[in-house]
Amino acid sequence: MALDGIFLNAVKNEISQKCIDSRVEKIHQPSKDELVISLRTRGGAYKLLLSAKPDCPRVHLTDYAPENPQKPPMFCMLMRKHLTGARLISISQNKTERVLSFEFDASNELGDRVRFKLIIEIMARFSNIILVNEKGSVVDCIKRVDSSKSSVRELFPGVRYVSPPPQNKLCILESNTSDIQMAISRSEKKLSKAFMDTVQGVSPVICREYEFGAPLEMIKQYAENPVPILVQGNNFRDFTFMPIKQYGALVENKEFESFSKLLDSYYFEHEKNTRIKQSASELFKRVNTLHERALRKAQNRMQELKECEGKEALKIYGELITANQYRLEKGSLFYELENYYSNGEKIRIPADPALSPMQNAQKYFKEYRKKQIAQSKLNSFIKEAQDEADYLETVIDSLERCETSSSLAAIKQELADGGYIHSQKKNGKNNQKPQPPLEFKSSDGFRILVGRNNIQNDRLTLKTANNHDLWLHTKDFPGSHTIIESNMREFSEQAIFEGAMLAAYHSKGNLSGKIAVDYTLIKNVKKPSGAKPGKVIYTDYQTIYVTPDRETVERLKCNE
Repeated sequence: MALDGIFLNAVKNEISQKCIDSRVEKIHQPSKDELVISLRTRGGAYKLLLSAKPDCPRVHLTDYAPENPQKPPMFCMLMRKHLTGARLISISQNKTERVLSFEFDASNELGDRVRFKLIIEIMARFSNIILVNEKGSVVDCIKRVDSSKSSVRELFPGVRYVSPPPQNKLCILESNTSDIQMAISRSEKKLSKAFMDTVQGVSPVICREYEFGAPLEMIKQYAENPVPILVQGNNFRDFTFMPIKQYGALVENKEFESFSKLLDSYYFEHEKNTRIKQSASELFKRVNTLHERALRKAQNRMQELKECEGKEALKIYGELITANQYRLEKGSLFYELENYYSNGEKIRIPADPALSPMQNAQKYFKEYRKKQIAQSKLNSFIKEAQDEADYLETVIDSLERCETSSSLAAIKQELADGGYIHSQKKNGKNNQKPQPPLEFKSSDGFRILVGRNNIQNDRLTLKTANNHDLWLHTKDFPGSHTIIESNMREFSEQAIFEGAMLAAYHSKGNLSGKIAVDYTLIKNVKKPSGAKPGKVIYTDYQTIYVTPDRETVERLKCNE
């Protein structure tokens, strides 16, 4: 869903209400198309996200600011130079066009007061973020556009800023419904298309709602008094400024407390998965290949083990030939002998005619010993291959839940230490600073820690936690080790439930329904000798069933 002009107008009003007269504290550029501005007001602090990404351009206040790169890009440095310490004095929008202009009162190098406008244009792949000075000239933009990219409008430092060409449509906030209705009636297109061609700043879902039968007066009323609505159903998600009825009972209309929180929630999973998978695509491929190879190795050796089940027959063949060699002759294709292991029943034993009876017996004894040795070793080989497959499955789970580049770097280092990929160490030293575990607090005040990866799981369980802390882990899925610190208090049912919720959410089963989570005291958790990172065994445990819920997880999360 694209962010339409009416929804953008509601976002603008919301940001204005909270952030006008705020000061710019920090500016970051998490990626080439994104900007995060930290604003400080008398009532608190806010983070303003501006994104010019082609697939999800938007602007809103955010609680989930992306991780910042170690070295800020040049555009970010320029923004810091001109806007750090500046005061946001106004936010404007031309009717319901998808362009917002943030005006700042700043000071230059000489201390003189100057005005800058930070303009975000939300236009799919043509989206842009532009800094304009008080003379109307472009200082710089996040995407420079020259004549080779556009013959209509150029955007690069020094040129005069010109707004995008206006659409010849009626603004629903300013026009009468009778005028809009008359303009629609003149169109020969179907209602949804005619509505889109007539009314400025409406999304396709609103146009279809009009065609479905929503009165124009009601749409105008919601445009003037919008409500942040998330529309979701099976394989369908959208957001609007009014309830949607065209899908009937197939979808749910969920109202949010603010437009920014709705956009934050809507784009959170998409952004997180896209951001990490792009930077970790090769690593995903490598670990998945290793995982499949380990599974094949275990299956092949299990097949070899199955073939060893007939080894006792080989031993019997050798013993019967040896016991009857005095009456057997060389050159026979088989020996028909009484099997004294089975009440003297006749048994036909295949023989090599080129070998003597004793040589055939020795051949059977040799094959028996070979399978006997293989059987004794195959069990350990199968266990090693299965342990490796289980370990790599936990790494895949960690990668799928990875949210930051720091977490990704820690997983890469874990794999490098295990010999699965080339080491990232420089000059023999590991320059990666260990991350702290994820920290939460239960509703009744218990501190809860969750490991980010296998190395951190080991450190959290075996070194950080005390014997009387509570350890939790999903029963049937790979996942993070979760610790509830006791601090000499008795664990409440609420703390155990919320700790189990966190363990379930930070596991491979976080999209499932009810999940079984085991919990026990840390003193009952041990690491087997030589086990892979993250692998532990535990005793004296209990099991609780929970359903993962992201809203609960976010509510319990401590600020990092």
